Amino acid sequence: MKERQQASRVFMVEPTHFGYNSQTAHSNAFQKSTSLAPEQIQEQALAEFRNFVAQLEEVGIEVYALKSSAKTPHPDAVFPNNWISLHANGTLVLYPMLTENRRAERDPEIIAYLESKLAIQQIKDFTAAEDVNAIVEGTGSIVFDHIHKIAYACLSERTEQALFEEICRFLNYRAIAFTALDVAGKAIYHTNVMMSVAEDYALVCLESIPSQKERDLLKQTLIATKKEIISISLEQVNAFAGNALELRNLEGKRYLVVSRTAFNALTTYQKKIIERSALLLPIDISTIETIGGGSVRCMLAEIFCPIKNEKITLELL
Repeated sequence: MKERQQASRVFMVEPTHFGYNSQTAHSNAFQKSTSLAPEQIQEQALAEFRNFVAQLEEVGIEVYALKSSAKTPHPDAVFPNNWISLHANGTLVLYPMLTENRRAERDPEIIAYLESKLAIQQIKDFTAAEDVNAIVEGTGSIVFDHIHKIAYACLSERTEQALFEEICRFLNYRAIAFTALDVAGKAIYHTNVMMSVAEDYALVCLESIPSQKERDLLKQTLIATKKEIISISLEQVNAFAGNALELRNLEGKRYLVVSRTAFNALTTYQKKIIERSALLLPIDISTIETIGGGSVRCMLAEIFCPIKNEKITLELL
């Protein structure tokens, strides 16, 4: 069976305690504080979340819309892709997180729900690495090319190279690490902010990579895997143009999910390249992405595991 790049199922976590996370702000330059009242922030975030779910379901993408069981507020729980990934061979991976209030997002009730629905064969838990401050925040830190078994990561306080390489060895992916900097010369906190790999193309901010050697390796690898490179600028990165995810519906139609902000930042030419392979699906999540510092890709935890009673045709790791 051919490995797929796009999932047709995702799970999302409702933003029941959404707000500005002061614990993560020092490493996430995309977060912005606001004068809005907490109740107004919550109301707007919840409306954006529900509209997002509805738009995905309308085009035939299956969504498990879940609620956190946490008794204390976790403002970033709406970004579950940072603590979990679900792979086609039935493996569930748990990841170490940088801040205390984000570590608490790893919800046993959500994991139990997924185990009840999916044919999960094994759980690999890397969270003990938090004890030595080795952090890799899931598919925020790692951008996977599932077809070619390649994993990309820009190194930062939230993405430690040795652990990234250990995770790649476990998953049997080739690891490609590099440094990417924002307009202020600060490490970009998550790879999925400056890069998205789809089946036929890749959005990537090459100008954010100061090392010519690392930039060339990234370009050569994308070209070798037959990805058309759509180069995005640092200005477009700031508009979350890199924080996109290609999904497919149950009929196989592909969609590149982007925020409305990102869609508006893409050029007509860039959109034409994308639309050769996928329909663009812009989602308005302006409250969530402005205050949370993450956009649509961060809200989507892909489900590659088969559902129960579906046959697993890939070998276990």
